[in-house]
Amino acid sequence: MNIRALVAEAVGTFILVGFGSLGVASVALSGGLPPILVIPFAFGLGLMAAIAVGGHASGGHYNPAVTLAALIDGRVTWQLSVGYVVAQIIGALAASLGTLLVTTGDVVRLSVNQPGSIAEDLIGAEVRAFGVEIVLTAIFVAVILTVSRNQPRQAVLVIPLTLVAIHFVGMLVSGASVNPVRSLAPAVVTGTYESLWVYLIAPMLGGVLGWGLYRILMDPDDEISVEIDDDDLDDLDADELDEDE
Repeated sequence: MNIRALVAEAVGTFILVGFGSLGVASVALSGGLPPILVIPFAFGLGLMAAIAVGGHASGGHYNPAVTLAALIDGRVTWQLSVGYVVAQIIGALAASLGTLLVTTGDVVRLSVNQPGSIAEDLIGAEVRAFGVEIVLTAIFVAVILTVSRNQPRQAVLVIPLTLVAIHFVGMLVSGASVNPVRSLAPAVVTGTYESLWVYLIAPMLGGVLGWGLYRILMDPDDEISVEIDDDDLDDLDADELDEDE
């Protein structure tokens, strides 16, 4: 198991979730900052920082849905993918616990994903949010797989800006999670589990759908085997790796 890659996934996920959570905290504590302007950029620029710090070491997944898509696409082995998800969970939990230490439980609770006011009852809102999360995650994963393969040097810009756009269009509808560990960590830290199933299952389904979209649109002539062996990961050029969330 490549320890450097696992540490990179944990640290990168910590940065992503930490930036986003502190962005939510800043909105709550300021009493005047507009959430729709602050939070999307907090998560998007947090992802940019995470990619810059650890993307060269692990491929910069920071998201189990991305890791699942990379596994299906043959970019990582199943052993490494399991290690990545564990590292992502650790990094996200550390970020939420850190936010709790510097703020309050009520502030951290504000970063827990919840469906917006899109239905008259909770079940209806959850079903709608479930569908939105699948679609947004599918688009996000398709962008990640495509850019990391075709334009890897642009990934550090394109992928974070895509996450910003996803928050703009989905934050008030579904919470714009598109990442199971981003939702799991604040829910566990605050004991807020209502609607959590939406944000654990929908992004994973969206990851598979996003991979399918990527494969349909990919030029067959460009297909290459990029399966990453644990022992060979250090020897790969950073441009051959995924650059994400």
